[in-house]
Amino acid sequence: MPPPAVGLDLSVPTPTSPALPSPNTDTKPLFFPLRVLSPMDSSQPMDEEESSLLPSRSTNSNNEEDDTEERAYDAREKIVVRISNDDDEDDDAGDVPPFSWRKLWLFTGPGFLMSIAFLDPGNLEGDLQAGAIAGYSLLWLLFWATAMGLLIQMLSARLGVATGKHLAELCREEYPGWARLALWFMAEVAMIGADIQEVIGSAIAIKILSHGVLPLWAGVVITAMDCFIFLFLENYGVRKLEAVFAFLIATMAFSFAWMFGETKPSGKELLIGVLVPKLSSKTIRQAVGVVGCVIMPHNVFLHSALVQSRKIDPNKESHVREALNYYSIESTVALIISFTINLFVTTVFAKDFYGTKEANSIGLENAGQFLQEKYGGGLFPILYIWGVGLLAAGQSSTITGTYAGQFIMGGFLNLRLKKWIRALITRSFAIVPTIIVALFFDTSDSALDILNEWLNVLQSVQIPFALIPLLTLVSKEHVMGIFRIGPIIQMVTWTVTALLIIINGYLLLEFFSSEIDGPLLGSIVCIAIVVYATFIVYLILHGGELSTWLASAIRKSFS
Repeated sequence: MPPPAVGLDLSVPTPTSPALPSPNTDTKPLFFPLRVLSPMDSSQPMDEEESSLLPSRSTNSNNEEDDTEERAYDAREKIVVRISNDDDEDDDAGDVPPFSWRKLWLFTGPGFLMSIAFLDPGNLEGDLQAGAIAGYSLLWLLFWATAMGLLIQMLSARLGVATGKHLAELCREEYPGWARLALWFMAEVAMIGADIQEVIGSAIAIKILSHGVLPLWAGVVITAMDCFIFLFLENYGVRKLEAVFAFLIATMAFSFAWMFGETKPSGKELLIGVLVPKLSSKTIRQAVGVVGCVIMPHNVFLHSALVQSRKIDPNKESHVREALNYYSIESTVALIISFTINLFVTTVFAKDFYGTKEANSIGLENAGQFLQEKYGGGLFPILYIWGVGLLAAGQSSTITGTYAGQFIMGGFLNLRLKKWIRALITRSFAIVPTIIVALFFDTSDSALDILNEWLNVLQSVQIPFALIPLLTLVSKEHVMGIFRIGPIIQMVTWTVTALLIIINGYLLLEFFSSEIDGPLLGSIVCIAIVVYATFIVYLILHGGELSTWLASAIRKSFS
């Protein structure tokens, strides 16, 4: 007998199928996140009924993919992972093989690409402003926001592995035409907004490192070329591309760890900030910013596609469960590293600028100069350490943005375009407005800060249109089969989603109340808010258990 799995017991009854004999009423325990399902009895092979509980997929006799459907990765691009020692075994008893460091290494990659969104220039700006204005008091919120982000990203990975399709593809199949196009438009807008921040962040880093010789618009043009770097690297395989991202993350970690060592923040205050929740009326805006910039809508779509870069058999339960276990470990490690880097940035600015007159005026462009004035040259001037870390963050996030754009466009529209064409289209969507922004805001730090506020609001608006479809799909048996999430996890994830929507709703309310002036503009905003809220309600009620429960309650009230 295999050892019992350790995890959260989410017992759900075995669903019935009208085409099969009635199953027994025993329940099968589910575990989340590291052990997705408890081991089945290895002495009992998986019968026809249990096989029917896996998500249905169309395959031909040669197990080749349907050429009429857009796929995240072609079969020849995927990394083959040997799941068991007996590949000739036809039956799948659902047993997960023992842990293997080699397999963990083969599965490592998608989680680190996903974690880039937690380290983009928008996050770094939120970190430094939270540290400068709120000191160490919001570190606990950074920790729990990262934990919420991990939960969401693990559900995204679960969806991709269990179904063999990514979120954009499944949205195309799940929703009617008008809703599908609306979701695609929202995803594209969110990605463009994030890309503008990332490209501007890279351009600022280039301006810093060139000592002002290269203006902001020149940095934007240089950053635009990363699209071709991405295409060049992709020709050498997924692992080479993942190695480049590992190098960029290591560069960020080294740069911001150096800053942390140079400034020597208080370890005691850091520990108290992480463990003891504190929130005052003066730091609510920074708190909302910390939470809002962690969940990036395009990143939810991205992770569900990245996990398909490993070739496993999604029709075999043990293959799916083992892949989910390794992806859970990898994603957790990746986000621990990203949390540590964000922690370094927040504590550096908390130590140096909290309570000072400069606190409210610090942004990405002048942050390095403020640090330079406090700490001077040294072995390697801290201004350039900041610039190197910012450049690594900007370059890595713009490349993943290009990656996400391909998956979003291909998935929603089912476009069979060559990758370089899709990458060029995706990059053009963001680069053209970014160059305009760079030319307009090149000489004004305050204007750039205002732009970043608007872009953060844009991201906040888009969050429900990625999270709600994700939670709806991972809760459906006809999509996920036995890998759908149980009622307890549904309750937790919907609570997290509601919390994020409420927090971002507060941000929107505060922002628009201060920025909108005049009855005409106010009326337009009110109409837009009504349409926006109506669409969110539609997504929540669409085909989910909540809509079924509400319909049943309404019928009972009238009967």
